[in-house]
Amino acid sequence: MEGTRSANLPEGALIWDMVWPYEPSVGNSLAKLRTFQSAGYHFISLTMAGDNQNIAEAVQRLAGVRTEIAAESDWLVLVESIGDVDRAVAEGKLAVGLHFEGTRCLERNLEMIEVYYALGVRHNLLAFNVANSCGSGCADKTDSGLTVFGRRVVTEMDRTGMLLDLSHVGHRTSLDAIEIAAGPVVFTHSNVASLAPGFRNLSDDQIDACGQTGGVIGISGASTYLGDEDCRSETVFRHIDYIAQRIGAEHVGLGLDVVFNADAVTAYARGRPDEWPVARDPSWPGFRYVQPGQVAEIAELMSSSGYSTADVRGVLGENFYRVCSEVWK
Repeated sequence: MEGTRSANLPEGALIWDMVWPYEPSVGNSLAKLRTFQSAGYHFISLTMAGDNQNIAEAVQRLAGVRTEIAAESDWLVLVESIGDVDRAVAEGKLAVGLHFEGTRCLERNLEMIEVYYALGVRHNLLAFNVANSCGSGCADKTDSGLTVFGRRVVTEMDRTGMLLDLSHVGHRTSLDAIEIAAGPVVFTHSNVASLAPGFRNLSDDQIDACGQTGGVIGISGASTYLGDEDCRSETVFRHIDYIAQRIGAEHVGLGLDVVFNADAVTAYARGRPDEWPVARDPSWPGFRYVQPGQVAEIAELMSSSGYSTADVRGVLGENFYRVCSEVWK
């Protein structure tokens, strides 16, 4: 379902996707961003490092992708401020953000948060599925909550302007972090447990707590978290609608987390069952993903279900734009 911008998208709508794993080994090379641009996207954020990398590896990855983006400046803009997004839109280019998924790449050095921010990292989650120095992950049987170091990380991220992402984070740890966060927090790619029970999806109290900060929950397009092996647009809409009905459409966005070689990610997860509990089940069918072109269908489903144009525009991108405008410095 890839192609040119659809007429089903509201005129002038900003299409903003908070999560795309930049990993050429699973088909997610920089050239694949053309697929998003042709589907009408204006902004997409690349996962660059996290709990699988140390400082040296994270910095090398950032240096490499910054060089690649600069070499494609005829159609890409590296985002370090909201103004860069506005400029990209005005110039008809794709705005590209950078983020991390985990805090091992800090190596318990709080000073690295400001360094990474200077290198373009604009949001980060605390723990990826399993516990680290900040707290517990969503795959842990026991969630001991936010650690003392984790509290310092949240405070330093607030000071720096790095947006706090709580996807993949344990239930108690996420609520502890929300309690001390100074501004809005996000779950960039997390779905609704009431619709699709599972280790990665959000309970109602997590959804409520995020909304109370003024934050946004981005809907993941991964089949396992949608509860739909076919990754239908109707299923994405159900998750959007649940959150919108519960805490307001202004608190929903997109974090589709698209991987173009789903079989490679499935094989990776099967090799790390402690990190991916679903992979322990031999009958698990593996991951599949919503495709970029489905955004137009999702927008149409919202409109046909009675959502206002303002609500649709918010979910497509303006809600994340609002939160990032408030947090980034």
